[in-house]
Amino acid sequence: MRLNAYLARAGVSSRRRADELIKAGRVTVNGEPGQLNTFVEKSDRVEVDGNAVAPQPLSYVLLHKPAGVVTTARDPQRRPTVVDLVHHEARVVPVGRLDADTTGALLLTNDGPLAHRLAHPRYAVEKVYEVEVERYPTEDQLRQLREGVELDDGRTAPARAIRLGPTRLELAIHEGRKHQVKRMCAAVGLPVTRLHRPRYAGLELGDLPAGEWRELTKEEVQQLRQTTGGSFPE
Repeated sequence: MRLNAYLARAGVSSRRRADELIKAGRVTVNGEPGQLNTFVEKSDRVEVDGNAVAPQPLSYVLLHKPAGVVTTARDPQRRPTVVDLVHHEARVVPVGRLDADTTGALLLTNDGPLAHRLAHPRYAVEKVYEVEVERYPTEDQLRQLREGVELDDGRTAPARAIRLGPTRLELAIHEGRKHQVKRMCAAVGLPVTRLHRPRYAGLELGDLPAGEWRELTKEEVQQLRQTTGGSFPE
């Protein structure tokens, strides 16, 4: 494991902050100064400022993100963050992002390789949204969403679009572009008034209240790893 990833797994800091600690000479591996390209084995002793650190157990958390909370570990504007809501013994960070005004399912973990695969377009992880729009979605507008919409950063992949009510629809996408659902709906003449994600990568919120979180089951973690082609850890 690369040294910065090791420090992140140990709950010391983010990988970016870990690089700063390494460059500042505050990290040693077996008594020698760590380098950015240092790889750490299980038998190695890693210290930060003279204090030994070790990886935390892999942890996986599903949060029902409420509105008004930003999807980041730290916010310069001092707004409440999703990490503030998850009081976990391990340092878990969000996988992907939800806008501050968007609610719903958000995965947080310290499993870096799995998080990377979940975010990678190659694995086409499904994200399901319930979307409130300003007006009645016509069949032509739904068809456009299903076939893909031309945006300023290229055409989107086909989506699943189902009308749920007079001004409410379900939209399932497999990409992760910034503000994608809002931009897709706006492009077909359906400005979004509310956005909620009840399901992410097969994980269901169910009756989990807004602002609350739960640990994933072993079966759910295994499902995520199978979805992204990874093996389940012992």
